Formats: sequence, C-alpha cells, structure tokens
Amino acid sequence: MNTDITAMAKPEYPVVDRNPPFTKTVANFNFLDYCRLLTITGVSVTVGYLSGIKPNIRGPSMVTGGLIGVMGGFMYAYQNSAGRLMGFFPNEEEVARYKK
Repeated sequence: MNTDITAMAKPEYPVVDRNPPFTKTVANFNFLDYCRLLTITGVSVTVGYLSGIKPNIRGPSMVTGGLIGVMGGFMYAYQNSAGRLMGFFPNEEEVARYKK
C-alpha cells in the first residue's frame, strides 16, 4: 500500500523536500502558521467556556476546548508547512531559504 501523497498528485510549485521529517516541518512554520494556531486555540477556548456556562462546568469545558484547539491548530499549521515543503502550496520563501 502506497501512502505517499506525491504518488497521487503532482505538485504545482517547486519541491523543496518530497517527504519532510517532523522536525523540518515544524521548523518551517512561518508567522501566519503561528497566527492560525493561536487563533484556532483562542476560538476553541472561548467556545469551550461558553458551552460550559449552563451546566456550570466552565473550567473543565474551557480546558477541553483549549486542548482540542491546540491540537487542531497544530495539525493545520503542520499541514500548511508540509504542503509548502512538498510543493503543493505557494512556497517562494522556502525555495529561497533551502535552495541556496
């Protein structure tokens, strides 16, 4: 079974790394990735707090929402970073940085 995403679709942009490791992908996070992560986390904490008002479990509900937001935000930022490295998203900065 082939799980390589590059076998299913051809990248539209220059490929920096066909199969980037976890550390390189996380190190490639840019400012917008961190903003997305923080925004998703903040919205999730707020939704968790507001959903816990009626049964009066605001604290646990807020923490649960925050954890879900951190995980979802990290996965979204990771997906965007890996996509730029693999050439599926616009990656002018990555090409300039890694192709020296």
